[in-house]
Amino acid sequence: MTEGRGLARLLDNVLAYRLWQSPFAERKLEPVLRHNDVRSARRVLDVGCGPGTNARHFLHADYLGIDLNPGYVADARRRYGDRFRVADVREAFEAGGGPFDWILVNSLLHHVATPDVRTLLARLAGLLTAEGHVHILDLVMPDRPGLARLLARWDRGEHARRLGHWRDLFSEAFEPVLLEPYPVAAFGVTLWHMVYFKGRRR
Repeated sequence: MTEGRGLARLLDNVLAYRLWQSPFAERKLEPVLRHNDVRSARRVLDVGCGPGTNARHFLHADYLGIDLNPGYVADARRRYGDRFRVADVREAFEAGGGPFDWILVNSLLHHVATPDVRTLLARLAGLLTAEGHVHILDLVMPDRPGLARLLARWDRGEHARRLGHWRDLFSEAFEPVLLEPYPVAAFGVTLWHMVYFKGRRR
């Protein structure tokens, strides 16, 4: 996995990460935008926000983005203002003093071991308003060999999971509203298999 470690080091760089993500960021977010009116979001918590990848969709809202990488957070603040905080979501973190009606977790959890995923999701459930929803997007490990499976193994995250495992983890913490697998493709070739989960507080 030398290639994977090299890519991980490269993508810790803000510019490299933004260039890598730019062709795919909106495609990855597509099911969220299709199934929801983003303009209705009032208080937004963006967990694992990177360099403000999704922030432009929530400029109208009371938004807080958190990420472990200080370089990502500094770049996000430069572009979108002081709406971002450095935090390790595997540990307790300060979330701005109130519940959120919209919690977004985009392409984060395949970087996180299962016990920490369970802890994080339980914590996020406690930050959600009664009428709010969590929106989780993440990488699915394909069952069959192919390019998408190879790319999933090369990804920086070591915890890409099969769809059934994701379903079980999400449903432990939230009441499911929607679970939708979808491909992320370029030039007619599927590069990644993803899943979108929408859930509410139990």
